[in-house]
Amino acid sequence: VQLVESGGDSVEAGGLLTLSCTASGFAFDSDMGWFRQAPGQKREAVAAVSTGGSSTMYVDSVKGRVTISIDKNKNILYLEMNNVKPEDTAVYYCAADPSFAKIVLGRANYWGQGTQVTVS
Repeated sequence: VQLVESGGDSVEAGGLLTLSCTASGFAFDSDMGWFRQAPGQKREAVAAVSTGGSSTMYVDSVKGRVTISIDKNKNILYLEMNNVKPEDTAVYYCAADPSFAKIVLGRANYWGQGTQVTVS
């Protein structure tokens, strides 16, 4: 099982950024999510989506600015971030698990290595 994030970058506040997570090595029928961890802070769930896309979750601080989606044909999870803010600066990780609840609770079985997002 492998999850590889990409798309992290340094952007100016108010800009937009799309993160990608390419999944391989398992049947792509897991629920998935994005998490982030800023320096000195705990990892927090940013957004989660069920495998069929029918259920989503967003942390309050990103609601209205962020969209999570899955392209099951390409086995890629996306996080579209609009109107980014300095407080969005963090390492972003994607995660996968058959349980949506475990995703939301940050207890997923599979994790990527992370991609850095810096907003100034």
